[in-house]
Formats: sequence, C-alpha cells, structure tokens
Amino acid sequence: MRFVLALSLALASCFLGTPAEADDAAPLRVATFECDATPPLGFWWYVQPLKTVEHPLLAKGIVLDDGAHRYVLAAIDWCVLAGSTHLPLRKQLAEAAGTDVGRVMVQTVHQHTAPVFDGDGWREARKKKDPPEAADPAFITETGRRLDEAIRKAIERLQPVDRIGMGQAKVQRVASSRRIPLPDGKVRSRFSAATDPELQAAPEGFIDPFLKTITFARGQRPIVRLHYYATHPQSYYRDGRASYDFVGMARQRLQEKEGVFQIYFTGCAGDVAAGKYNNGTPEARSGLAERLFAGMEASVAATKYVPIQPIAWHNVDLVLSPKVARPDGKPMPPIQLGSLAIGPIRILHLPGEPMVEYQLYAQKQLPNDFVAVAGYGEGSTGYICTERAFTEGGYEPTGSEVAPNSEPLVKAAIRGLLGTE
Repeated sequence: MRFVLALSLALASCFLGTPAEADDAAPLRVATFECDATPPLGFWWYVQPLKTVEHPLLAKGIVLDDGAHRYVLAAIDWCVLAGSTHLPLRKQLAEAAGTDVGRVMVQTVHQHTAPVFDGDGWREARKKKDPPEAADPAFITETGRRLDEAIRKAIERLQPVDRIGMGQAKVQRVASSRRIPLPDGKVRSRFSAATDPELQAAPEGFIDPFLKTITFARGQRPIVRLHYYATHPQSYYRDGRASYDFVGMARQRLQEKEGVFQIYFTGCAGDVAAGKYNNGTPEARSGLAERLFAGMEASVAATKYVPIQPIAWHNVDLVLSPKVARPDGKPMPPIQLGSLAIGPIRILHLPGEPMVEYQLYAQKQLPNDFVAVAGYGEGSTGYICTERAFTEGGYEPTGSEVAPNSEPLVKAAIRGLLGTE
C-alpha cells in the first residue's frame, strides 16, 4: 500500500516553468521585497499576549522572472503558519506577482518569539463554551495586504542577473540533536535551552553542520543571498516578547555589513536545536548569533559562481495520513510542495517540522549538485518524524500530527521534487 501511495504521489507531480517553456533570450530577473509582520501589542502571542517588541518580525523574499513565469520565495519571522491560513496567503502573493500559486512558496523561520497561526484550529476553538485564547488569523489578512504591496513594488524593480553563487560552511557550536540516545533504545530530549550538565556534555549528535548560501548576482555585484541552516531558531522565549531571535540577528547584521539583501530559511530542524550550547540566557543568545554570523560570512567567502541557466520548477502534491484517524477516515488534505532548479542548484520547500534526516536524504539523492532545503512550510503536519523515531519515543513523535508511515511518502515526494523518482 505504501508503494502504491508513493508511486501515485510521484505520478501526480508536474513540472511548471521548465526550461523548454522559457524564452532563452530573456535574462533572469530578480527583485527583493520585505514588509513588517509584527502584530500589535496585546495580540495573543504563543501562550500569552504580546507585551513588547524587541525586534520587528519581517517577511522577506524574492521574485524571480525568467520571461515566461514569475516565482516567489518567502520566509516570514513567524513560528507556524498552518491549515487554512497558509494556502490563502500563497494565493494572495501569487496574485500580486501575476503568477500561479504553485510557483509561490512561503516558509516560516519558526522563532518561538513569534505567533502561531492555525485558522482551522482557531475556528474549532471558537466553538467551545469557554474558548482558549489563540492568535486570531485575521491579522494574516493585514500582513497579506502589506506583502501584496511589497511584491507589486518589487516587480517594478526587477533587474537582470547573470550569475548564481553556491557557498557553504560549517557552523560551529550552534546546532545539536534534541534526541540523546539511551542504552535501552529510547531517547532523552535536549531542548533549545539546557542547564543540565549531563545534557550539555552529551555529543552534538545527528545534525547537518553546514550552512548553505545561494547568491544571485549581476557581474561582480551580489543582489540577494539566501541562507539555509537546520536548527530550531530559538534561545529563550515565553516572556511576551517579539524577536527574530539569534538567526534574525545574524541575518540583519550581515545585511547591514554587506549592504546586500539577506534572507534566512530554517532547514529540516524538527529534531535539531541549540540546547548543547544554550543555557537560556541573553549572553548565550549573543554567542549563538555571533557564531551563526561567522558561519554566514564563511559561506559567503566560499561562494563559487556559475552562469545563470534556465529555471526548472517542479511541484509535487504530498498526501499524508493523520496520526489519529479522522471520523470520516479520510487522509489529510494534499500539501503542495515545490522545488526550484537553476543549473546545479536545487532548492526544496517542505512542510511542517521535518527531521534532519529528510534534508540529508535529499542531499544524498544528488550528491554532485548543490541541494538546499527549507522546512516549515504548511504547518498542519506538526513534526514529520522517521519511523524509527516513533519506536524510540521522545518529544517529537508526541508533537506529530501525521502517521508513522509518513517517512516513505515524504522521501518519495523528495525524489519527485528532485526528479530522481
């Protein structure tokens, strides 16, 4: 049955904007956009009202135009964007860019000093006699309006690019596995902050230590850099404070230093966090930001450029089963995934909180290519675990909304996105 589902998933995939469709004479053009995505004070915030804004939450992205189609890649400084709140925002961005929704990918960065938006969950909560407080998804409408305006203005500034760069570097003392193996085959959790000496002394564990950077450039001038790194982007939180946390601090510092627009995407970080190197203090957060910034600079310094080639865009619909069967017995609604290919560069956009295994699996499919992965798209899946994780236990399987048999389906989707199926 799993094989049939995976095969059906692969056959259902389709190419949008392949090189054969593009006008080879038309140069690739790019424009950047940004808008404020910070809710007002008093807005219900993760587990409490928003009290103060340390850093503005930003929605940042690019529009690519190859003469045949436009493509939008966006990363928002929010924690989760799930259910009926995700697709409408993509549709709004697609309309602003004058393109198909399949060519628009929106990811959250997943800071926990940021809101969780789940329109379906909010509506269900409103039906209860004493409904719990939750983030009202109506704010997304306002953010969508700001993004609409930002994208339309960006299109007026589209400029040609003739080179694309690939760089990567190891990030020192930031990421560590949240799952510490125990002798009995189970695991102990090491979360984003740890003060237990035993947890801090445990090895980094299973992570992807590399930060990857993709640069669009015109001649010798870089126009925008996209960074990809897999770790939970949180240091300390639940204090009513809005912040883009240490990943945003590193991102904005590099933008200010270089004068080049910077975008940060969180990779497959479902089981990766900074706990080994973070004790939850402001001083520890500063250290994380400093070391991530150093990794970004090293990745930029290692960048090698190749001439721009035509864009290939690939979509796959992923259908997963819920962990708890629905009354009607139906699977979850399809989630549209997307990938961008330019020459040897591949960018994958995945949903939920995938474990780092999926990122490393994608890279192994095309070991001679430069494969960057962004997680935290449509968030209704919660954690996307491996089958092994469900046997080991730990926190992630309890926070997953999808069945243990999801692994072969997600990996089939990855192969479909990469064209290796």
